[in-house]
Amino acid sequence: MRYEIHGTVMQSVDVYLSRGEAVFTEAGGMAWMAGAIEMKTDTRGGVLAGLGRKLADESLFMTTYSCTGDQGLVVFTPEAPGKVLPLELGPGQAIIAEKDAFMFAETSVTLEMFFKRKLGAGFFGGEGFILQKLTGPGKAFLEIPGEVREYNLQPGQVLKVDPGHIAAFEPSVTYDIATVKGVTNVLFSGEGMFLATLSGPGRVWLQSLPLSNLAAKLARFMPAKSS
Repeated sequence: MRYEIHGTVMQSVDVYLSRGEAVFTEAGGMAWMAGAIEMKTDTRGGVLAGLGRKLADESLFMTTYSCTGDQGLVVFTPEAPGKVLPLELGPGQAIIAEKDAFMFAETSVTLEMFFKRKLGAGFFGGEGFILQKLTGPGKAFLEIPGEVREYNLQPGQVLKVDPGHIAAFEPSVTYDIATVKGVTNVLFSGEGMFLATLSGPGRVWLQSLPLSNLAAKLARFMPAKSS
């Protein structure tokens, strides 16, 4: 499999497949294609696996694009302005990503819901936090709103982050959520009630444009219904 990433603000990925090669994506994830490409849509792993993906903001059904001839082209585009993050995962190597970050991957990659239980401050009533987990071997691609910043945390090194800015991290990174201290900080800082703590070792990818921030900004300019 060969790929090329084009563009800057609204990127696209050209995926060139040879005979027998295949990639999968959520339903509606493909932009255009050419050549000997065959589509197959199913729940990929069964209904329970599909429901797990649904909880992680992916579609219940996934579509696999397989090359049945000498060569085929499939093009994927993100849902929002930002960057495409390519990952080369070795056997058993995993990446934890935010909900809805998955773009597409080779069929050898496993996509599943990742339920983070040990979060501080009784986050979401103690029910935990749902993320996505991609496990190799194979190439996988994430769509990240805004720009991407990568940090390689050393053992014991800590980053405190607004949770909306976390795009992905390696499983070796410890991830926890805690309430912001101080009433005035909570009420007037504009940062919300929670901060995420990321502790090394491991790589972390942060995004500059959480979609919730963009949606809140755009909502101010939307016409309100009149009574």
